Amino acid sequence: MMADTFEDGIALYNQKNYKDALAVFLSLPSDSGIPPLELSYYAGLSYARLNRFDEALMYLEQVVTASSDVKRIHQCRLTLAVLYTKTDRPRLADYELQKLIEDGYETAEVYCSMAYIAWELDRKDEAVRHYETALSLKPECSTALNGLGYVLACIGKDLTKALSYCKKAVDKNPDSPAFLDSLGWVYYQLGLNKEAMTYIKRANSLLPGNSEISEHYEILISNGNAVRENNRISEHEGTV
Repeated sequence: MMADTFEDGIALYNQKNYKDALAVFLSLPSDSGIPPLELSYYAGLSYARLNRFDEALMYLEQVVTASSDVKRIHQCRLTLAVLYTKTDRPRLADYELQKLIEDGYETAEVYCSMAYIAWELDRKDEAVRHYETALSLKPECSTALNGLGYVLACIGKDLTKALSYCKKAVDKNPDSPAFLDSLGWVYYQLGLNKEAMTYIKRANSLLPGNSEISEHYEILISNGNAVRENNRISEHEGTV
């Protein structure tokens, strides 16, 4: 019965119903027969998805410290690195990623995480290098394609390449708000505001309230208003 309840929790998690999944994992008693570290793992992931980072760190750190499952440890270290970055603890994030490299776990996902952390710390060139390494390991990695395209767009470098990378990412994940926003932002940097609005508006509708996407959307709206005002003034001056 307890095992069935645990499986129900995993099913809820896979359905992205993280709140109810977490409730299931936390409800299981210590004598449920489910390994405690297994519960800690899924509880930590659920907390992370709910943006409750301190609780997520507490549970996932238990897994890294006590688990003998190397694959699970690697998964947790990757997640911990991202969470440490989000909670302004970059040194701890770097530590987790370096441990992965030391263990020989040099995957595209690791380098994507390293790139993300470098970007968050405003180390732009380093972020580019890490995304490029990720793509060398896994050329079709959507996260690396999107990340590299977005970073290049933000620094105004190789915009043609940036557009190609972001298009590939969106082709693979057409309903990803982050990927749609990145593609729109590349178009904006290229001066193609109509195309930019198409993608960023859709991203904003799929993920309303996201600060970065909302900021891009507001910039496009302001830019469009400014263009219309300039056209109005020009038309008025032409009639004088």
